[in-house]
Amino acid sequence: MRRPGLATLVLIAALLAAACDSGGGSGGEPTVEPSATDAPSGSPSASPSPEPSGIPRVELEPVVTLDQPVAMAVRRADPSLYFAEKGGRVVALREGSEEPEVILDLTSEVSTGSEQGLLGLAFSPDGRFLYVNYTDVQGDTRVVEFSSRVEGFEVGLRREVLFIDQPYSNHNGGNLVFGPDGYLYIGLGDGGSAGDPEGRAQSLSTLLGKMLRIDPRPQGGEPYGVPRDNPFVGRENAMPEIWAYGLRNPWRYSFDRETGELWIGDVGQGTREEIDVAPASSRGGEYYAWDLLEGTIRFEGDAPPDDVPPVFEYPTADGCAVTGGYVYRGQDIPALVGAYVFADFCQGRLEAFRLEDGQARGHDELGPEVANVASFGEDADGELYVLSLSGPVFRIVPA
Repeated sequence: MRRPGLATLVLIAALLAAACDSGGGSGGEPTVEPSATDAPSGSPSASPSPEPSGIPRVELEPVVTLDQPVAMAVRRADPSLYFAEKGGRVVALREGSEEPEVILDLTSEVSTGSEQGLLGLAFSPDGRFLYVNYTDVQGDTRVVEFSSRVEGFEVGLRREVLFIDQPYSNHNGGNLVFGPDGYLYIGLGDGGSAGDPEGRAQSLSTLLGKMLRIDPRPQGGEPYGVPRDNPFVGRENAMPEIWAYGLRNPWRYSFDRETGELWIGDVGQGTREEIDVAPASSRGGEYYAWDLLEGTIRFEGDAPPDDVPPVFEYPTADGCAVTGGYVYRGQDIPALVGAYVFADFCQGRLEAFRLEDGQARGHDELGPEVANVASFGEDADGELYVLSLSGPVFRIVPA
């Protein structure tokens, strides 16, 4: 498989949301620049506890090398691992095989821009449908459904679920996850440029800067249904698909398979990277306050009374962009059970902490470092995988 050259990797490092970007050029197109020097030197940091953290050391086991893998999914009653490659292919790694199999090729339809591409995939709970989220060649977001056949998914057996016009070329979000309730959660960035210039993340009249919750199957002549208990159904000038808002660029989010909590890694502008958590009992409507706040730091306004602060944040200067992960629920590493595993795209250190009484406790490093951490994956047994945009995919195993 093709491996990207150094120049390409430098360019696509912006994929994880331009941790610090500034508007510029004609037409308001953003420019993306390194941001480590932009964070204030005296900004507070979420530092490891001085007490023993209880976070174990782990090792990495090579699984496969792909072409810019950005997402992983599993399918019901299927031992294969499925991966989305940024360039537009979905590949399957079959049990007992070392060579991935291409099951869907959208390369002619997918933009190759730095933060664009095939960014997410998910299978319906029954395994009959594959959903992908990609940026098309015009730079807009499309969520598309493919029906299964015996050997894979055919481009001809497709149905467009959602189309979203993107005003800029960055902050596409792109992840897709089915929740414990069986609905599809679609995380969207604020539309791009720098500082959310049109205030989209704050506005309930647009889908950008939001977490959406839909039933992706057709209903009532529409390409998808909106659950009746979504928090903004029936509210004037509010999009009913919205589940939560005030997000800058949710880059990887997941549900804790045991508790049902929703964990979101939201990439910061240039000061804070944050991790947010919504409880399993949530009825939606969480407000994460971008772009009034960046993490818990004032950006363009004061903290609103109803904002949900992050459970964990760190200075962007300590990395460049958070890559959200999973709460570990596997069996191979008992000491890691219940800990949330995540990383920063630039630093590459695998880190973890536990959530106790709504507070992050015992933050510590797991030991390994991975270049260009684009995503994490969870298999049917709850074991975790790390995807590097450089190509390698690793399984997290006991030290």
